[in-house]
Amino acid sequence: MKKHKILVVDDSKPNIDLIVEVLNNEYTVSVAMNGKDAVQLVAENPPDLVLLDVMMPGMDGYEVCKILKSNKKTREIPVIFLTALDEEDDEALGLDMGAVDYITKPFRPRLLERRVKNQMILKDHRDNLEEMVKQRTRLLNLTQDVTIESLGNLAEYRDQETGGHIKRTKNYVNCLATEIRKQGKYPKSNITDGYIELLTKSAPLHDIGKVGVPDSILMKPGRLTSEEFEEMKKHTIYGRDIIAASERSLGEDSFLSVAREIAYTHHEKWDGSGYPEGTKGENIPISGRMMAIADVYDALISKRVYKDPFSHEKAMKIIIEGNGTHFDPVMVEIFIICQTRFREIAIEYADFDEERQTLSS
Repeated sequence: MKKHKILVVDDSKPNIDLIVEVLNNEYTVSVAMNGKDAVQLVAENPPDLVLLDVMMPGMDGYEVCKILKSNKKTREIPVIFLTALDEEDDEALGLDMGAVDYITKPFRPRLLERRVKNQMILKDHRDNLEEMVKQRTRLLNLTQDVTIESLGNLAEYRDQETGGHIKRTKNYVNCLATEIRKQGKYPKSNITDGYIELLTKSAPLHDIGKVGVPDSILMKPGRLTSEEFEEMKKHTIYGRDIIAASERSLGEDSFLSVAREIAYTHHEKWDGSGYPEGTKGENIPISGRMMAIADVYDALISKRVYKDPFSHEKAMKIIIEGNGTHFDPVMVEIFIICQTRFREIAIEYADFDEERQTLSS
């Protein structure tokens, strides 16, 4: 079993010798005889516990403790103060600074040994608890990923034309969101790392509602009639309702909230001419605005039974023409910045050689 590491900081050699003698059999003990050396040793090789003398020339123990607690890399290291001071105010000051205990000199070896051991037991418990939280978080993330992937695959099995569509659009929205944050756009939308991760995970569910569309429409080898298209448009409502049903079990703040938002709003248009509600401008959630560009770009560069794949340049031209009507103008600006990456994603996850060749030419 690996020994815990203890750093002893004291300007008195007899005190250090006594502490080392008491602890050396059970712990790996290192020493420093002044505050400056102590701070350097902690930075180079963080110990599991610091036994810190208060009264030292130059940098005293309080100052050392303050430095350690102000650094996120060392603030969690427990500190026990060692001092000949026994005034209540001195002890309170040390504890207020973040020390976990206070031992007065002269030391009683068994008391010193017991208090150090208690702190190591607490540290091991805290470390184990942190690892349990990490494992739980990993399990939760895996559950989210499997849930979303399963639902996404369900839509893919119904619609034979999706194929790489799910992978491509997932990467497109990730590219857009990352660039939005980089450029400082939409500051009120709070595009954090966590949101980008959630958005990327949720994107594959944008067409989950197609499971509710009749096969005769979904799999029709040609353009839809106006009546059939009205039925197809309902996939946004079906998608919202499917995800909302699962959301009711997990709560409104679950990881499915962004997925529901995308499924319902990715066919809305900036000028209000989209569906299902005809929502306009910034009233369309930013996730829906991102997916709108990702979805249209992918439809244009993809091969369909009723059309050949468009070139990247032609797809770009069509999206730019939709600036301010179909698409959010700022989102089009971000798309133009991301265009090279969009093309790379489209080539990497192309369903057909014809698509890859068209994009590469």
